[in-house]
Amino acid sequence: MSTNTVRLHRVLRAAPERVYRAFLDADAMAKWLPPNGFTGKVHQMDAKVGGTYRMSFTNFTTGQSHAFGGKFLELVPNERVRYTDVFEDPNLPGEMQTTVSLTKVSCGTELNIVQEGIPGVIPLESCYLGWQESLTLLAMLVEAEIRE
Repeated sequence: MSTNTVRLHRVLRAAPERVYRAFLDADAMAKWLPPNGFTGKVHQMDAKVGGTYRMSFTNFTTGQSHAFGGKFLELVPNERVRYTDVFEDPNLPGEMQTTVSLTKVSCGTELNIVQEGIPGVIPLESCYLGWQESLTLLAMLVEAEIRE
């Protein structure tokens, strides 16, 4: 079974603490992770090493959903999140592993993401496109400075 890897890089105008929290907060993930045209729902979240999560994306046009989940392998506060992803669809077999690395820089946070083990049936360019859309939404969430 062939698999693919994507590598993404962004610099965000937000402290690493905010970016880190966005990867572990269920409400935040439901807001920024689904790519354009999808809604997201977090069904279960236990954000600790060895903890698991489950969420689903629903295509807003067709109403079709796909669910996935995994386990948190490594959590280094404000520096790194490493977790697995497994699709519940048997046509998308295998386990993916995602590593999110955060580095404090002068203007905010340097974000590097490596996602490995993407099922070969998923076009790599679609995966990059989806991540780009998600990271734009992530930036909008973590860069907003709203004062009460």
